[in-house]
Order: sequence, then C-alpha cells, then structure tokens
Amino acid sequence: MRFTISFPTHEREELVDITDKVRAIAAEHGRNSELCALYAQGATGAVMVQENWDPNIRTDVLKCLRTLAPRGVWLHDAEDGNGDAHIKAGIVGPSEVIPVQDGRLLLSTWQNIFFCEFDGPRQARTVIVTLL
Repeated sequence: MRFTISFPTHEREELVDITDKVRAIAAEHGRNSELCALYAQGATGAVMVQENWDPNIRTDVLKCLRTLAPRGVWLHDAEDGNGDAHIKAGIVGPSEVIPVQDGRLLLSTWQNIFFCEFDGPRQARTVIVTLL
C-alpha cells in the first residue's frame, strides 16, 4: 500500500517532524505490514530518523551539514544557487525503512522521522509512504 503525505516548509533549511503523519498511516493501514518505507520526492530534500527530545539536535544537524556543504561555492550555483542543497540531500539520503509491528512503527523512545528541507521554503513537499 502506498500513501502520500504533503506539507509546507517555512525555512530554507529545516527539519520537519513528520512522525505523527507516518504513525497515523501505519496505525490505520499497517496492521499486516512489517516495513514502512519512506521516500522524499525532490532533489533537495531528504528523510532522516533522529532524536526527538532535544531540539538542539536539529540545529546541530543543520550546522554540521552547512559546514560540510557551504552555500555559494558549487558549480551548480551558476544554474539556480542551490548546489549546497543538492549535496546535503545526497549526504542524508532520500529514504528510510522502519520496522512495523501490529500497525505500530518500531521507533525507539527518542526517535522521530524528519523531512529535511534544504531548499525552502516550499508550499508543498511530498513524502511517499509505502507499507510492505
């Protein structure tokens, strides 16, 4: 079964918590599923599982990626100024797979699912949720 979740982003770079949306899909449709595959559409976005308790983690992740791929120094910037966004999305990656049991995501207490925006803000970002 395949589902699509869409949501806006509000900053050029941000980690958007999509856990509740994915949990709702798994709870409603994933009773007989064992895996939940997530895929971020778009070349400048990504998906990551990360700590949910300390909001400084989100800040630290973005700071790290800005250090690894600074803005304004890439050949692609001559096209549309977002070479760093493409590199950051490639480092994090577009997908995650999470085990499911009885319609419940088997995330640990401290894990949530984040969409990583690297070229926002956008009116609509899309993540494909596939239950297997």
